[in-house]
Amino acid sequence: MLADLLPTGVEVVERHGPPVTVPLFADEEAAVLDAAPARRAQYAAVRACARAAIARLGVTDLAVPSAPNGAPVWPGGVVGSMTHGAAYRAAAVGLARDWAGIGIDVEPRAPLPPEVAALVLSDDERAPLDDLDPGWCADRVLLCAKESVYKVWSPLVGTGLGFDEVQVHLVGDGTLVARLHRTGLGVDVLHGRWAAHDDLLVTAVTLPR
Repeated sequence: MLADLLPTGVEVVERHGPPVTVPLFADEEAAVLDAAPARRAQYAAVRACARAAIARLGVTDLAVPSAPNGAPVWPGGVVGSMTHGAAYRAAAVGLARDWAGIGIDVEPRAPLPPEVAALVLSDDERAPLDDLDPGWCADRVLLCAKESVYKVWSPLVGTGLGFDEVQVHLVGDGTLVARLHRTGLGVDVLHGRWAAHDDLLVTAVTLPR
């Protein structure tokens, strides 16, 4: 799924099905010492994806511990993003010399509750949705895309990004354009792709050097 959305030079590893038990590196353990078994399993399983993707880059440091805010800390020279759902997990990584940021996200293929849509989407974003296939659940695709944008923004800028500070436009060919209404990233437009697969929605956004 996500592998089809990302450009050459970004390595993607995806896994479907329930998470399997995977050993953690010592510095990864700290984030899940007191976590419930299900949380620990997801944390470890998505890092197994990350390790496999990092290895494809030829990098031998495979540990991906967590920062105090929970964000992944990638090995030196690597940028990336991880995402997971109940029965799906994925990691996308690239070399920092080629990519300033990578963001991926997955959401269930279901419409947003109206009260959630009102909080995370602007009127300008919701208006064009009537022209898109309802089966795409485009309102949730927009949320998914904003999460991908945040995963590019946050490691580079070091701050949060409000839902109202990015406006996403979806195109029927599977591309998306995200316009930032806040300075700090050095660009005001990010580009990405999106797709609907069975019961999942996926988005990917990249910022090349």
